[in-house]
Amino acid sequence: MAFASPANIALEGHDPKAPTQLTLAEEEKQYSSEAATEEKDQGYNHVTDAEKSSTDDARFAGLSEHEKELLTARRALRTASWAAVFYLITTDILGPYNAAYSISQLGYVPGVLLYFFMGVVACYTGLILWYLFCRLDSDRFPIKTYSDIAQRIFGGWARHICTVLQSIQLIINVGTICLSNGQSLSQIVVGGGAQLCFSVCIVIWAIIGMLIGQIRTLKNFGWLANSAVFLNLSVIFISMGFVAHSPPNYVAAVNSYGPIVASGPVQTATFVDQTLYNKVNGVMNMVFAYGGAMIFPEFMAEMRRPMDFWKAMCCAQALIFSCYMLYGVFVYTFQGQYTLGIAYQGVSPYAWQTVNNVIGLISGIIAAGLYGNIGIKVAYIHIIEEWFHGPSLLSRRGYFIWAIMVFLYWALAFIIGSAIPQVQTISGLVAATCIMQFTYTFPPALLCGYHVLVDGYGFENSWGEGGAAEFSWRRAFLGGNWKRKLFKLFNFCLFLAAASCACLGMYGSGTAIYAIFQVSNATSFGCGSPVA
Repeated sequence: MAFASPANIALEGHDPKAPTQLTLAEEEKQYSSEAATEEKDQGYNHVTDAEKSSTDDARFAGLSEHEKELLTARRALRTASWAAVFYLITTDILGPYNAAYSISQLGYVPGVLLYFFMGVVACYTGLILWYLFCRLDSDRFPIKTYSDIAQRIFGGWARHICTVLQSIQLIINVGTICLSNGQSLSQIVVGGGAQLCFSVCIVIWAIIGMLIGQIRTLKNFGWLANSAVFLNLSVIFISMGFVAHSPPNYVAAVNSYGPIVASGPVQTATFVDQTLYNKVNGVMNMVFAYGGAMIFPEFMAEMRRPMDFWKAMCCAQALIFSCYMLYGVFVYTFQGQYTLGIAYQGVSPYAWQTVNNVIGLISGIIAAGLYGNIGIKVAYIHIIEEWFHGPSLLSRRGYFIWAIMVFLYWALAFIIGSAIPQVQTISGLVAATCIMQFTYTFPPALLCGYHVLVDGYGFENSWGEGGAAEFSWRRAFLGGNWKRKLFKLFNFCLFLAAASCACLGMYGSGTAIYAIFQVSNATSFGCGSPVA
């Protein structure tokens, strides 16, 4: 396993021979000093022009004009509070409509226990990312994306892997939301006695996404994210009310699952007798619930005070787990084997179904806009700014490039949503391929690698004080007290367990996609709807 040099822990791809190299301790002091100056600039304290000029000279020392422009633009993005990030996280993940489907594939006991266990581990790995961000980020050498953390610890190859997987997850998430909104629109239209090709239902939301995608900063998503949280909660409680007093939507269940389900009494079970791939796909849909870790560094990169991120993350995870469990168990109890991948679409009264479909359309497109914003921003940073040395995102030229990228991004999302017109299977696929890695596999590996570097170079503590000139593998793995050794071993074992689960998930979700295409009413780029 290759690790980055000490310089790469503190720097972001700069020449290792450059005179601006900093140790972890020096960078932390610089970060604290610059953060204090930033607070003064924002009005917390008075700062003189001389103090500001001196700080700017130190901050920009050794940088080209292009790098100075990018640094200034990135500092301008740091405006979000921890409360705003709380709403962004819940907007990102709060959509518990597949929770009932997951429990229907496993049963009450395995479903509830796995949701709880995965929620606890997701909270732990989120704190790992927060810990690493706070130790590796600085104003001069910022952490902007998940891949930046990977590069500081393992090197450039890890950055490329994270960037590719992150781009795949974001674009498939956007495609999935376009698909689910297309299903909602299809139910509204067909239930009202009209006809509309299913692929057209999807492309409508891709066009709307192109318009919303013109928003460039997360701060401007704040009020939208705030409203989306309450919209999702309203769907949960409204649909719970009519699910308890109406039969399942048998037509939608047969269109989605084929004749394997037929009209009859609702059946629930403590432990469900299902094929292995269906159970695995159910677990991967659970993983989808905790998929926000992939963009946690992006959220922290736009916060005024990244140290407060843990408040937003812990509160959001608690709310998300509570809503998923409440909604999932309740809906499965009344719908049983007829539960759809989007639970509120599996009920029969057209009027109430339409109410939730309309609310779901609004909250879904807001979430898709958030995913698209982050996804396009990742592509802009890596392709436009780094590869082609293009203009900063907030410049006038950057705006026109952004607009073109938004159009291409949402066009690709439409292709993905139409190619696999089954929400429950495409959710399982992206969970196994990407979400498992960013939420469960990579964070313990990154923390383990960080501690190996710190111990291998003989730093006195994790802030980087002290350190030796030569890296020692013996010191890296055997250094420190027994608690430190056990902690590194624990994170390494967690990494192996998550990687194994991800491989199993890829098998399960891939097999489920093949099986569902044999019986479903929907086909790739077809006019048949899977739920109407």
